Amino acid sequence: MTDEYEGNWITVYSGGRFHYKNPTVDEIFIEDIAHSLSLKCRFSGHTRVFYSVAEHSMRVAELLPDRLKLVGLLHDAQEAYMPDIPRPIKVEFGLYEYEKIIEDTIRIKFGLLLTADDLAIVKVADNIMLATEARDLMSTVDGWATLPEPLLGIIEPDTNHIRVEDNFLTFFSVYSRNIK
Repeated sequence: MTDEYEGNWITVYSGGRFHYKNPTVDEIFIEDIAHSLSLKCRFSGHTRVFYSVAEHSMRVAELLPDRLKLVGLLHDAQEAYMPDIPRPIKVEFGLYEYEKIIEDTIRIKFGLLLTADDLAIVKVADNIMLATEARDLMSTVDGWATLPEPLLGIIEPDTNHIRVEDNFLTFFSVYSRNIK
């Protein structure tokens, strides 16, 4: 009898396997990422209404210059292969190691060679979106780390995961034209 977890893999939306401890670029497909992230709720589902990681990613990307939009869109793509684990838990249990392995493989797959400055710019956009989401979607942020000023507009989440998935793929298509 074969151990069901032998090889440390999961089955993904497209039907393939993803080896989360030792992923390869051949296991990563944008369709799997878009589908999974459109069905995953931010903040481990502790929002007032459903708000997907895919929508969050598109909103972050919209804050960035064109040359970084694809990076913004894929900045949480590793969550397609892992749960959306809140930052404090990732730190406590050392889960950033697995996330980094997956993140690096995704960057290689999509040709995202980034400088430290690029990553810092994306992090600022991510934190601005975090502040906006916290204001608009969470019941409280008491005890959270200091957040930047949120955006002026109010987030009204798109709860139709099929539309969000399609929008994510369209966004990818527009900003990935240089990828082979």
